[in-house]
Amino acid sequence: MNNVTIARSTRTSATSAVSLLVVAAAALTGCGSSNDSSGKDPLQGDAAKAGTVVVGSNDFPESFLLADIYGEALKAKGIKVNYKMNIGSRETSYGLIKNGTITVLPEYNGALLAYLDPKAAPASVDETTQAITAKLDPKLSVLEPSKAEDKDAIALNEATAKKYHLTAKSSISDLSSLAKDLVVGGSPEFQTRQQGLKGLKSVYGLDFKSFKALDAGGPLTVAALKGNNIQAADIFTTDPGISKNKFVVLQDSKNLFGFENVTPLTYKSGLPAAGVSVLNDVSAKLDTETLVKLNSEVQNGSKDPLNVAKNWLASVGLS
Repeated sequence: MNNVTIARSTRTSATSAVSLLVVAAAALTGCGSSNDSSGKDPLQGDAAKAGTVVVGSNDFPESFLLADIYGEALKAKGIKVNYKMNIGSRETSYGLIKNGTITVLPEYNGALLAYLDPKAAPASVDETTQAITAKLDPKLSVLEPSKAEDKDAIALNEATAKKYHLTAKSSISDLSSLAKDLVVGGSPEFQTRQQGLKGLKSVYGLDFKSFKALDAGGPLTVAALKGNNIQAADIFTTDPGISKNKFVVLQDSKNLFGFENVTPLTYKSGLPAAGVSVLNDVSAKLDTETLVKLNSEVQNGSKDPLNVAKNWLASVGLS
């Protein structure tokens, strides 16, 4: 895991992001189940070895941080943990947790539900959980959602917001006559998801000039928005780069992006009862303000997410 930890601490530019993908892909075969081998596709694996919990993450910094929080909290209770970090998008990671290659994955309840049932429109966090459970593979379970909420959001760079006189009080609806002149960026999956371009068109009536495939709210997207290579972007609301770069986040007045509480997704038979308890304890302590602060330590302060996770767990009595 040392190589992955080092790679995860250097996500400050597009170049480092590419390097991370290369290093992490090579390292995946050594960080998952004991049956992994260098000759296999790193995104294909056997079920975790009995007694070992495999914690995974998707391909963006906050997911790395949350995976470290979950993993280190489980270790503190004497549970053996391995990691599969930087797997990719939900479309890939859901398949890996469904087949038992991963045991625990940090998820966002609304986005997970949109993946499972694009037509769902829950009116509360509880309804979101119930709807997920109804659609989830029976081998899987979602645990208690945290108060920490990280939603997709449409952000404009400072120059674009000023040009069109838009502020943080403005709505995505205000782009209805402007989108045709704007290039929007985000992860490749954002182009086809309901909580993405499809929903922006069906719910808000937006047709952008073009779409630029970048990363999931990561350094490529931030750099492109800051440099005006794109004028609008899918940015996560806990991203410390929003205030740092004076991006303007528009109000989701029609609630396209729903509820997005950080929630552990688990492969039920691979997680002992003690593990369920400790992850629920983590959720009880984690709120949005805390998540923004921890993200800032990693992304603005260049701190290793593993150390940030350990320090926070110690501060709240979970290690």
